[in-house]
Amino acid sequence: AVANDYSYDEVYSRLVKAKGAKGDILIGISTSGNSVNIIKAFEQAKITGMTTVGFTGETGGKIKELSDYLINVPSKDTPRIQEAHILIGHIICELVEKELFKHD
Repeated sequence: AVANDYSYDEVYSRLVKAKGAKGDILIGISTSGNSVNIIKAFEQAKITGMTTVGFTGETGGKIKELSDYLINVPSKDTPRIQEAHILIGHIICELVEKELFKHD
């Protein structure tokens, strides 16, 4: 409905505005770092007081300036960048799970 009533550029920013809260973390993935829908989501996250983590390719694109933490894969090859993003995402999930669900 958001894409239909507004535009695809607004899809994520409206979700961030509706559900995001100060102190939350937003992770955005854009191979080029220039995806308008991710940029707008990061802009809204900044307004909301959220921490932003950008996953990009080699240059970081425009998202580089909006990211509190930037993980830019040093490649220009889209499939390799996306594969690295998947691996990095799984590593982050594993680390978070280990921290949240520590066993004595």
